[in-house]
Amino acid sequence: MPSESHPAHPSADATQSGDLVRIEYDLWAESGGKTELLDTTHEEVAQKAEIPTPEGFTWGPKPHQIGGDRFPTGIESALVGLKVGEEAEREFTPAEAFGERDPKLIELFSMHEIERLPEMRREDARLDLGTVLTIEGRRGRVISLTAARVRVDFNPPFAGRKVRGKFKIAERIEEPVDQVRAILELQYGRSQEFGVEHHEKSITLKLPERSKFDISWMAAKPRVVDRLRTQLHPHTIRIVEEYVTPAPEKKEETEKSKPAAPASEKAAEAPAESPPPKAEGSKPSGRSAKGTKAASAPPTEG
Repeated sequence: MPSESHPAHPSADATQSGDLVRIEYDLWAESGGKTELLDTTHEEVAQKAEIPTPEGFTWGPKPHQIGGDRFPTGIESALVGLKVGEEAEREFTPAEAFGERDPKLIELFSMHEIERLPEMRREDARLDLGTVLTIEGRRGRVISLTAARVRVDFNPPFAGRKVRGKFKIAERIEEPVDQVRAILELQYGRSQEFGVEHHEKSITLKLPERSKFDISWMAAKPRVVDRLRTQLHPHTIRIVEEYVTPAPEKKEETEKSKPAAPASEKAAEAPAESPPPKAEGSKPSGRSAKGTKAASAPPTEG
């Protein structure tokens, strides 16, 4: 009797779609015999490619959701099944990576249309080859221009190019608070600035000061809530915004806080003392009103 075949089950330590992990990676695009670094988590790789480090940027493994939207679909699919600590290197065709180039996505505009764009009305606006423009909600790069016409390419920057990637799953993110911060980082950023609390089926997020009026946070909030529901299944999600009104300073405290004036200033501010009044019938002082000494009468003769 032939043996029954059973479907293969993924290993317990292999990643599955939806898992939150920390990942290390290097991505290169190849075209015409040239290789260009697209992204990396390794400082030494960036330095070798002469890529400047943005201010405040931290190198090292990054939060990642397997099968998410950080990388193109073909690259995300290659991460499914990797084990923690396992390294993998693979090449991807243009179709698996950023897609083939579409000639229909290269369009011609008049210079008058380009000059009317909001971004071209800024004082520091410059129009040159490679300038990125947003036209009718689409972002494209200028690939040619004349005095009257501008040609814009709306294809993704690396469309039509093969991509080579090297990946390593550094660790799983399993603690609920760490998962919340990973989702915040993936959908918005600045995750370490948030206050995060997790109690059984309740999640509380306390907004940092600079996110309260940030348009990017307002756009990211629905995605954050949706991912938290999918990943952690909470009953409630609370997003707390606190606005503290500063207390006015008391007048007495203000007066006390004033520094004492130097002795020299006090002396200058003191009024000059006036001479004491003369008593009636007192003898003249011997000086005239002008302050000169009074002349004495000449002696009488014999």
